[in-house]
Amino acid sequence: MSVAEYARLGFGESPETVIDDVVVQGTLPDWLTGTLLRNGPGTFHVGTERYRHWFDGLAMLHRFTIQGGKVSYASRFLEGRTRDEATTTGRIPYSEFATDPCRSLFARTAAVFHREVTDSAKVNITRVADRFLALAETPIQVAFDPVTLRSTGVIGWDDSDFGRMTTVHPHLDEARDEGFNLVTRYGASSSYVLRRFRTTDPSIATETHASRRVAEPAYIHSFGMSSRHLVIAEFPFVVNPLSLLLWLRPYIENFRWKPNRGTRFHVFDRATGRSVATFETDAFFAFHHVNAYDDGDDLVVDLVAYDDASIIESFYIDRLENADNVLPEGRLRRFRLPVAGPSRAVSTEALADTSLELPSFDVSRMNTRADHRYVYGVGVHDRRGFYDQLVKVDLVDGTARTWHEPDCYPGEGVFVGRPGREAEDDGVVLAVVLDQARGTSFLLVLDAGSFTERARATLPHPVLFGYHGQFYAAP
Repeated sequence: MSVAEYARLGFGESPETVIDDVVVQGTLPDWLTGTLLRNGPGTFHVGTERYRHWFDGLAMLHRFTIQGGKVSYASRFLEGRTRDEATTTGRIPYSEFATDPCRSLFARTAAVFHREVTDSAKVNITRVADRFLALAETPIQVAFDPVTLRSTGVIGWDDSDFGRMTTVHPHLDEARDEGFNLVTRYGASSSYVLRRFRTTDPSIATETHASRRVAEPAYIHSFGMSSRHLVIAEFPFVVNPLSLLLWLRPYIENFRWKPNRGTRFHVFDRATGRSVATFETDAFFAFHHVNAYDDGDDLVVDLVAYDDASIIESFYIDRLENADNVLPEGRLRRFRLPVAGPSRAVSTEALADTSLELPSFDVSRMNTRADHRYVYGVGVHDRRGFYDQLVKVDLVDGTARTWHEPDCYPGEGVFVGRPGREAEDDGVVLAVVLDQARGTSFLLVLDAGSFTERARATLPHPVLFGYHGQFYAAP
């Protein structure tokens, strides 16, 4: 199979469908009952136009429900004005991460003063007070019904107008009835704003908890939270806010890599929002924090780091269609910040010599804990093309287990723990895998301990390369 064939399947289009009984090979654990909700693009084509980047496309929700050893499946494009206008006009209606609509010079000028943002919320999923949300980096988050996948309204982590971008990885701590998300406000005076909300509040009303002014905001996809602190990793991939306000090119193409700035960690007290300290270290880039925890007087931050931001350019679709395209490899790295001491020296440690992206772990039990041990993600077996293996990293000894099958491209591995477990990796890892050879996709169920296959549920069509999902156990 050619690289063009894998790209045609992974960056093409998935159908809207309902399948009551998906064919299952192997045996599903009898305790595994619940629903995997997954988000991502459902098509990269609108009429004769095409989105340019993996982070573009029209949002589609996927539901895999597991019960009694059987699997049912449904998929639906996320409803909203972006989907409606694309269907009606046959054209890309709104600017996305790296794609702008085709517009005349007059229309581009008018768009500066009448900015409308996409509601194609395709990046992640969360649940707040039993309200399910499809998450985007724009101000608009879309609520939906987890069974029918139909949209039920919109909310925002901040005022829903132009000049706001959010992360798609909010932190929820249900035991303390609080959650946080990070909003970047662009303007003459830009700032990072940490917004706080109650996890029991279905209105998801947020309030400013902490903020920091910044002249040139960075592109930030996630942030960190420990028991006592909130931390923003500010990479030197930054933008002049005026460029975004004028919006003469797609969003991400306004950012510039300035390594001489280094990377800065802005730390805040989680209880009060007070600024604790700012630390500086060598330049690097990351999409995803993994975990953060307090260790005595230190704050420890684990994330997937790259030498620079070139990974973003590698995700342009024309690059991924090129057989010579090589993905930069992210590595798990640990940063120790001495928040209570006089020193501002940051120590860095490589946790494993294995490429990793889309990291996940046992969040329900191990979030903010120092004894957290296992991280799951996707990696590269053959660096050409796209992510083609699942990875399990042991943070204690740096070793890794992998799952790889020729011509197969797995998405994010979601850990689901066995009820009553004692071992951290007692459970399964769920991943949606594109099978290039057959032109279909399947839900893969791996034993999290041995990292070997237990079962797979095969769909009759391909599911496009997506990003993030969540598993919700049946009550």
